[in-house]
Amino acid sequence: MRITSSYGVEIKKQNIPIRHTLRIYRSAVSYLIQVYAESWEELSQIDNAKKRFNAAEHLVHETKKNHARYDFDLHFPKMPSYLRRAAIQHALGSVASYETRLDLWKNGHLTGKPKLVSENHAMPVFYRDVMYREAEPQEDAAYLKLYDGHDWKWFRVKLLHTDMEYLRKNWVREKASAPTLEKRHHKYFLRFSYTEEVSLTKTDIKEQTICSVDLGINTDAVCTIMQADGTVLGRKFIDFPSDKDRLYHALGRIRRFQRQHGSGQTQSRWAYAKRLNMELARKTAAAITAYVAENHADVIVFEYLEMQGKISGNKKQRLHLWRKRDIQKLCEHQAHRQGIRVSRISARNTSRLAYDGSGLVVRNPENHSLCTFPTGKQYNCDLSAAYNIGARYFIRELLKPFSETERSLLEAKVPSVKRRTSCVYADLRLLSAELASQKAA
Repeated sequence: MRITSSYGVEIKKQNIPIRHTLRIYRSAVSYLIQVYAESWEELSQIDNAKKRFNAAEHLVHETKKNHARYDFDLHFPKMPSYLRRAAIQHALGSVASYETRLDLWKNGHLTGKPKLVSENHAMPVFYRDVMYREAEPQEDAAYLKLYDGHDWKWFRVKLLHTDMEYLRKNWVREKASAPTLEKRHHKYFLRFSYTEEVSLTKTDIKEQTICSVDLGINTDAVCTIMQADGTVLGRKFIDFPSDKDRLYHALGRIRRFQRQHGSGQTQSRWAYAKRLNMELARKTAAAITAYVAENHADVIVFEYLEMQGKISGNKKQRLHLWRKRDIQKLCEHQAHRQGIRVSRISARNTSRLAYDGSGLVVRNPENHSLCTFPTGKQYNCDLSAAYNIGARYFIRELLKPFSETERSLLEAKVPSVKRRTSCVYADLRLLSAELASQKAA
């Protein structure tokens, strides 16, 4: 399996013409978009991507009388060839995307008519040797070819020491792709991409150890290490109360500011709150992956969380800020890098049903993390859900290899596993015992 990772290295503030270079590159992209929009009928007839790119490159160099305005070198003299090709590729992609969306709109598949935007936020790619050169191995610097207003020259760029130390420690054996310029929070970065070939674990289902994860709002995540027969090897509650407290304080300041001044000047405050929220998601994902690796689990099991419709209630804002998909996406990437698989199961009734099979639970109105089973026992609702998540995964995978006839016989003896959305941890124990008795017989 091929995995691509990226890391942005911050460029330290110094007197280098990055803004001027970015301005001329974006002007070149805007110019090319207009050229290719006018000639798209001719370019669209070419199916081969490489041939279309070659035709597009030749088009901007035509100097005939009726195509004088297409002479790219006249408008952007001395631009490096690799940077020009990057601009051509970006412009072709923008025009192709616009034409595709326009066809969808004409056929009634899109509601709003698309617009061709020339003033886009394109970022240049610094190809190695011609636009980017590395400095000495232990030096926190690089060399970029930038436009100083008169000519394209090499400039020495200082890079943040901590970012370079991270790359030397974790990615020194991997070859980086050509870096792309990136701007975030009024700072410039060079983003490097790395590609790895990873083989995922192929452990048999009966020998697997999984980590079932229940993502929540009160507790960030509850992890359970489980085996195929239902044996629970470990449990962990992952929570970052100080980070959430900082986020809720930021949201409180936004509410007070909106009451006094309205919502027109809160963009920067909301951007700060979103950054805090994203950092909380990164910490949660890293803690889950670390716990999985510590227990040598083969699979991470999540719920397939799809929240549709209008959200209401006193926890409306918390649900809107709940970055469940980002946590799962980050966990999936980090787990795949270590050869760990990721699976998802239906989220229906995982928290609503007691793990012991006694029926529906009743939430504690004062402490929403606790619930009461029909038997009268009080238990942590998220932990009960984590048991049910792991059980559903094993029930699904254990029944997969059987034929329809064999599966029907098993479901006749353990009827509760027939309906997957009502399966709980107790059903896995019953199914495991039935499989063991059949094997013994």
